[in-house]
Amino acid sequence: MLHLMHADYFAGIGKYDYAALALPTTSPGRTLGLSLLRFAIDDIPNTLYLVEPDGTINYNNIRTFSSADYALLLSYARESGSREGLLFRYGVNAKLIHRSVGSFAKAWGFGLDGGVQLEWGAWQAGAVVRDVTTTFNAWRYTFSEREREVLYLTRNDIPVKSNELTAPRLLLGVSRRLQMGERFTLAPEVAIDLTFDGPRNVPLQMGALSADPRLGIEFSYQRALFFRAGIAQFQQALRDGDTLQLDKVWIYQPSLGVGFQMRQVVVDYAFTNLANQSNPLYTHVFSLRIAFGGRRKQT
Repeated sequence: MLHLMHADYFAGIGKYDYAALALPTTSPGRTLGLSLLRFAIDDIPNTLYLVEPDGTINYNNIRTFSSADYALLLSYARESGSREGLLFRYGVNAKLIHRSVGSFAKAWGFGLDGGVQLEWGAWQAGAVVRDVTTTFNAWRYTFSEREREVLYLTRNDIPVKSNELTAPRLLLGVSRRLQMGERFTLAPEVAIDLTFDGPRNVPLQMGALSADPRLGIEFSYQRALFFRAGIAQFQQALRDGDTLQLDKVWIYQPSLGVGFQMRQVVVDYAFTNLANQSNPLYTHVFSLRIAFGGRRKQT
């Protein structure tokens, strides 16, 4: 199976591209996958040399650079045989990460993910542990003598080396497929994102544990045409214009989606808002999946 995805984040400021290839092995129920992804903000103005030594401003000195994250993932998944109607799947990711901020900073990192899925009749449940071993990134910085001089004169710190750690997080979800006649299917879903690195701005906080709930629903026609809606990212924020920081409101991120499946080809589109309701920053997500070797069950 080939999977391609592109997303424009923050009204086109950020670009996310993803490609994955999954191939079955000679052993039944086992699959290997290879994934590549890039998330970047391009054409960032570099104003280090905007001001000349004599104090004049020269806009011709502005150059651009990109801040990009790359990842290579090697995946393994296995599906066990059905026992008393219960189907069990599990898989792991080994990932190599490269991060780049223009010519100034580079980082290399590695990490592991793991997940399980249970399917019992119309019910599905899953659990994913991201960065299960704590993903590690080692940064190195490179500045020319002129760049160092500008940073020093503008009272900026000049970094040398640093390490970045991404703490583990646990995602849990459950859904149920409801058959409505012979052609229509309804599938509601509830999920929760658990982090363990201290309180976050989420509805549920219990010491170091924070829990962010998510809700979604999918309506399909003959398992060929899909309509989806979801809501996530519940946070408390100050009401617009509240300079005294006295009036807080709950904000959230709604999303809508549509997709269709024609033989071995699946095309999906999603639309969401990554900011708040009064200052929206829209995001468009396009996804294409192509299955080889005949039509497969949609999971």
